[in-house]
Amino acid sequence: MTLLQTAGLTPLSATTNCPHPQRVYRRLRAEWGSVAPVELQPGINGWLVMGYQEVLTVARRERLYSANPELWRDWQEKAVPPDSGLGPFMFPRQSAHFVDSAEHRRLRAPLDEGIARIDERRLRRRVELMSTEIIATFGGDGSADLLLSYSALISMLAVADLFGLDVARGHELRDAVIALVAADSVAQAAYEHFEEILASALSSRRAAPPDDLTGSFLSHPNLHNQEEVLQAMVVMIFASYGATTTWIAQTLALMLTDPRFAGRLRGGRMGLDDALDEVLWRDPPMANMPARYALSDTELGGQQIRRGDPLILGFGAANNDPLVHTGDPDIELGNRAHLAWGTGPHSCPAQIPARLITRTAVQTALHLLPDLRLALRAGEVPMHPSPWARCPATLPVTFSPLAVAGR
Repeated sequence: MTLLQTAGLTPLSATTNCPHPQRVYRRLRAEWGSVAPVELQPGINGWLVMGYQEVLTVARRERLYSANPELWRDWQEKAVPPDSGLGPFMFPRQSAHFVDSAEHRRLRAPLDEGIARIDERRLRRRVELMSTEIIATFGGDGSADLLLSYSALISMLAVADLFGLDVARGHELRDAVIALVAADSVAQAAYEHFEEILASALSSRRAAPPDDLTGSFLSHPNLHNQEEVLQAMVVMIFASYGATTTWIAQTLALMLTDPRFAGRLRGGRMGLDDALDEVLWRDPPMANMPARYALSDTELGGQQIRRGDPLILGFGAANNDPLVHTGDPDIELGNRAHLAWGTGPHSCPAQIPARLITRTAVQTALHLLPDLRLALRAGEVPMHPSPWARCPATLPVTFSPLAVAGR
């Protein structure tokens, strides 16, 4: 029996759906070291890579660790049900996220070139306008859920705008992504619906590709068919929406629950970008990034890894590796060596628009709602049930009602 067939392992979701993930990481490190076996779903196990140096090794060495799920032993042996909640993030697709080397570079180039074409001034103005309009819808009430009514909404509307998608499609995409990230029994169906929405948008715009990210992908010579264009959109929307929703929510949550953080930011002792990076150190948008697959039997962090074993990149754990992170915000002010965006060939392609969207949305909320108060106790904020991302499921707040036109 191999270690990955061992029963009774800690579920990966225990590191995300909890109030204090660092306590879970400390326990796993004490028992296993920097690489720990975890349960991905009942009966399916993997390795959680928690050491900073170990994450760098796995993420950067394509000749030892592949991003191709077809090499996953449990996939090859059909041990993973076709409707598994792991499917959206771990089943093979013709996407830059799931291939290596030259094929990865071919499929990654349209993403990088599309991002480079974004008009950042226009995006900032659009996000500021949309943020202001969203806040106006609930500002007169004196209370709101800043997760569902603000961070998840502004994130998807901003990303949809980059692709030229209308508001209705933006709402549909948001609902589908929320369902599929949970990695539960409906995740695979939600993913299929997500693809259907994008396929419909593509079919209606192929005849005259517009001047936006959709058009950029449709006209790019590296993308050879509809499926590759679709998967390029999937990667970019996941990367942008997932990063910004969690980042906005975690920043606002920290403002409401950590007086030191709020005082330093409100008092001008810490700039907004430094505050955003502190959030990335504490709670990166993707705490656990799936996956790499060992190309041969090897050793990592003192553990014997078998060929075909899945390795989950524990960005949240690695960011808090005691060997590289002091935890002292005064010493580390301006330090951007966190792994929130990953590293190596598969680092997140959406870093620039994600930061711009997040910075603008947070800045607008703090400006228009200066006296935000959390409607729960600090330790009572529930997390969205996902093994990958650690994002509040709800963020209820109160504030002084705004004077809203028409009320």
